[in-house]
Amino acid sequence: MGDYINKGNGLFQESLNSEYVDKTGLIAFMNDQLNSDNRFVCCTRARRFGKTMAAEMLCAYYDKSCDSRSLFEGLEIASDNPINPYDKD
Repeated sequence: MGDYINKGNGLFQESLNSEYVDKTGLIAFMNDQLNSDNRFVCCTRARRFGKTMAAEMLCAYYDKSCDSRSLFEGLEIASDNPINPYDKD
């Protein structure tokens, strides 16, 4: 097991408390890519188009050090059938 940087969901929580545009569909896409030959994903966007926010969202979703379920309630990913990152292997 490795060390994790930027643990927690605080940065994504701050994004939700500001003017947030729901881009949680990216999580569904990432879930489809996990454990496949296409598992290496490069997300490029133009300057000032939310790369950092997307990274914070993915960190909050996949982080096992905290429970972020309540942050994603009411967002697009809540209606998807996502992989549950809280399930213990």
